[in-house]
Amino acid sequence: MSITPGADLMAGPPPTHLPVDPAAELLASGMVAVDVVRRLPASPLAWATLAEEARAAEVDWVTVYAYARVGYHRSLDLLRRNGWKGHGPVPWDHEPNRGFLRALALLAQAADAIGETDEAERCATFLRDSSPAAADALL
Repeated sequence: MSITPGADLMAGPPPTHLPVDPAAELLASGMVAVDVVRRLPASPLAWATLAEEARAAEVDWVTVYAYARVGYHRSLDLLRRNGWKGHGPVPWDHEPNRGFLRALALLAQAADAIGETDEAERCATFLRDSSPAAADALL
């Protein structure tokens, strides 16, 4: 194996920058989140928004958990399609990453609320590892 002189051997993977989620435009236009999910069921942003709305409406935490979990899994699919290898930064300051980060934060909170302590801790750690700025803003 040859090593390029001056290469940073401790550098981690590059940041992942997701593409613009088409749900962002629909949500910004005032479309109701549940209708956006029906139109774009693969959208992490739509699911995260639906989970946030359920939480704000004080719907039971099991529902918030379910919506956030779908958003999280849709996010993992999207991350992998965009070069993510299972770890590495997913910057909060890149707006299209926020659907994933919001879903992950809500999943951590909802898991904690329903007594899934191990999952809550894993999700909070995953969020902090992905984006400390998102963890500070969302947890």
